[in-house]
Amino acid sequence: MAKTLVIVESPAKAKTLGKYLGSQFKVKASVGHLKDLPKSKMGITIKGGKFTPEYTVIRGKQKVLSDLKKAGETADRILLASDPDREGEAIAWHIAEELRSVNDNIFRVLFNEITKRGVKEAIEKPTTIDKKKFDSQQTRRLLDRIVGYELSPLLWRKVRRGLSAGRVQSVAVRLVVEREEEIKAFVAREYWTIETTLGAKTPPPFGARLMRVSGEKASIETGDVARAIVDELKVLPCVVANVETKERRRNPTPPFTTSKLQQEAARKLRFTAKRTMGIAQKLYEGIELGEEGPTGLITYMRTDSVRTADEALLAVREYVAATYGKENLPDEAIKYKTKKSAQDAHEAIRPTAMEWTPERVKPFLEEPDFKLYQLVWNRFVASQMKPAVYDQTTVDVKAGKYDLRATGSTLKFPGFMSVYMEDADDTAVRDVRDDDEGAHDDALPAVAVGEELNLLEVKPDQHFTEPPPRYTEASLVKELEERGIGRPSTYAAIMSVIVDREYVAKLENRFSPTELGTLVTGLLVKSFPSILDVEFTAQVEERLDDIEEGTVGWQNVLGDFYRPFHEQIQKANVEMRNVKAEEIPTEHVCEKCGKPMVIKWGRNGSFLACQGYPECKNTKEFRRNEDGSIRIVVDEPTNEKCPTCEAPMVLKRGKFGRFYACSRYPECTGRKSISTGVKCPDDGGQGELVEKMSRRGKAFFSCNRYPDCKFALWDRPVARPCPTCGAKFLVQKYTKKFGAQVKCANKECGYVEAAAEAAGEGAEAGAGDSKAAS
Repeated sequence: MAKTLVIVESPAKAKTLGKYLGSQFKVKASVGHLKDLPKSKMGITIKGGKFTPEYTVIRGKQKVLSDLKKAGETADRILLASDPDREGEAIAWHIAEELRSVNDNIFRVLFNEITKRGVKEAIEKPTTIDKKKFDSQQTRRLLDRIVGYELSPLLWRKVRRGLSAGRVQSVAVRLVVEREEEIKAFVAREYWTIETTLGAKTPPPFGARLMRVSGEKASIETGDVARAIVDELKVLPCVVANVETKERRRNPTPPFTTSKLQQEAARKLRFTAKRTMGIAQKLYEGIELGEEGPTGLITYMRTDSVRTADEALLAVREYVAATYGKENLPDEAIKYKTKKSAQDAHEAIRPTAMEWTPERVKPFLEEPDFKLYQLVWNRFVASQMKPAVYDQTTVDVKAGKYDLRATGSTLKFPGFMSVYMEDADDTAVRDVRDDDEGAHDDALPAVAVGEELNLLEVKPDQHFTEPPPRYTEASLVKELEERGIGRPSTYAAIMSVIVDREYVAKLENRFSPTELGTLVTGLLVKSFPSILDVEFTAQVEERLDDIEEGTVGWQNVLGDFYRPFHEQIQKANVEMRNVKAEEIPTEHVCEKCGKPMVIKWGRNGSFLACQGYPECKNTKEFRRNEDGSIRIVVDEPTNEKCPTCEAPMVLKRGKFGRFYACSRYPECTGRKSISTGVKCPDDGGQGELVEKMSRRGKAFFSCNRYPDCKFALWDRPVARPCPTCGAKFLVQKYTKKFGAQVKCANKECGYVEAAAEAAGEGAEAGAGDSKAAS
């Protein structure tokens, strides 16, 4: 009979552990949390400045608890092996509370990796439950419950029933809203650069950019000034003023932390944070590897440390030497420094054993699982390889008062780059003038100081400054981490909830605030400036860390938060704008009863309604013009026939954009989507791309099999294959600089044509929509 009961969260983890533990161990799963705050009420008693939570067994978990108690009665000891983080500590705490009545010989074990060695080491070193870690998790849970239960009802009364607000999610939405405001307020500025092609005594010709004029940074605002400089340069001698050659090194990046894994998986694999963490959990808990059975392939995936165990460093160095040669192996193992704010309780995310190469485990993994494992593997291997080495040459050229510069670089030694390179986000405002290296070439010819060069070509290039881009999942996770908002383990849930609750929309992998998100953020920022303050939210995270470290009591943290928050709630109940009751007058008049039409707020956003409601129930969709005035969206007649009754159909605009509706509505409710005639590229051609509309009134195009397929893009698809790369369709884009253009849907392909060339493909009809989407 088993003498030790081991309790984990998941059945998959239990199965893997069962492989390593003998008959003296019985492994059972709690299937997540057993106890939580009740769903029917706040579940926190606040009296005399003290907070008392009321935990109850989660509905449906009573049988699991009974089974665990029964198993615990006959065991010599109980080992609680939930995940080694705050959430796992809370699971262990509540299990211990319930099982102590049948067996009080309870210990805690922590698995950083679920391998034979990792399991054996943990079992041999059982510890006690960390109360301070539990207190930290409990404080976060109570804070979130208090905010949700006091703030959400306020939004129900003032905006719309069913809305919710969260301590961290609302700050994340605020970041998205403020980025959108930056984009709207951005005014593109014209600027010019001067690009030259120069010839030396030896080939090849090379490019150089004007960098300075009379010793000052070149700042050319108009085409007239640029052309005047071009005319001057054409008659001036170009002489080499300085040549500098130096060796540059690019160091490898550390192995993954949780947030870095989420960011890279979003950039390279287009995985959501939620998907990334789900796959990582599977890889940690164990994958069936044929005769080997269930095997944990990566270390624990919720970590903010870049530390690696010495034995793992030894193994990866042996692998690098054997696979890539000793010339790629540093003299000593590289030990990365973990940032001060990190908890450093666990190692970085890495493969558990170098014997499980991606190629070896590929037959046992689903494609997404393999891609993520390969990403973890490559990053870890590259982190213990030599830097890449470049030879970089900078040539400064003098032409009168004008200074030009060319930079050439050649890769001399690839080092870690032969295995892995980290992608970058486009988070900065782009301005060519910020590049101090001038024009770039792969290699420059040999030139000498004083050598006169031939000016083969000089041309002015027009540019416009660009607004900051909308956040992607990767860049929003990065922003949250850098600002100290939330914890890496919470980012996946944040990304999901702000989309699910319709505060932001995600198109082409970028977040845009919805009308609802913008409205609610504005109301919350005005009434709860501290709760929505980024720095305040980061300070709360620091206080949670302090609780875990034992430097502050959890009751004190809750009290410091609750007192001002509750006062703001009471004030907002009286002073917050009541959007639900608002009726904003307009110049429009109801054609049915002659009364004024007013703007009201409903479940699907703002709309026009007759002021005579409920006697007159006339409503209209509307759009705002640039000057702030509104225009009514009218139904347009079409040549389409209703699929139900064959009556003519009209073009309507609803919650999800334009669609065809039967003109006999409400007698007939026939309707159909507006198809672009382009097959969806993401679901094997089962669906078609149809026109939709975002909550901000922007046209976009998505698969008609949503939610089974979530492919979407802003640009109007054109039903023609790319003549250059063979991509299945083109897209119509609109920019201020080039107007309407038709481009390849594959962003890596440079094919482009004027929109007029797409005649017969709906280009003219879509120009306005594409402009709006841009």
